[in-house]
Amino acid sequence: MNRENKRKQYAKGYYRNNACTDSFNCKGCGHLVTPGGSGTEHRNHCPYCLLSQHLDIDPGDRSADCGGAMDAIGVWVRKDGEWALIHRCKICGHISSNRIAADDNPLILMSIAMKPLGNPPFPLARIEELTKLMTSG
Repeated sequence: MNRENKRKQYAKGYYRNNACTDSFNCKGCGHLVTPGGSGTEHRNHCPYCLLSQHLDIDPGDRSADCGGAMDAIGVWVRKDGEWALIHRCKICGHISSNRIAADDNPLILMSIAMKPLGNPPFPLARIEELTKLMTSG
């Protein structure tokens, strides 16, 4: 069964309390994604490219009409130390947070985490000048 048909078969909120055992083909990289190996009962993104699909408004409700691809744009660390991905829909801009899965590609996770360091909000050529401004005073 594909992801688009899930919304039609199950009542609103079904996936909040029930495991998602269906496989799907990633709309980004084309890999077949299976629920096994994720360490969770709710697979919500591709472990190869970390792309998700905009299906929910609230987790598990399958009530989003958009259906757009959601890029992993960042990571954050929850208070218990668990990492979570920040996804943004390419169509409507909706932002959501999803816990990482046990089989997620660690190189892609680290590249997303390091992205702000490689592209700071100031010119790197001025870092010495900015550092002196911060220490003088």
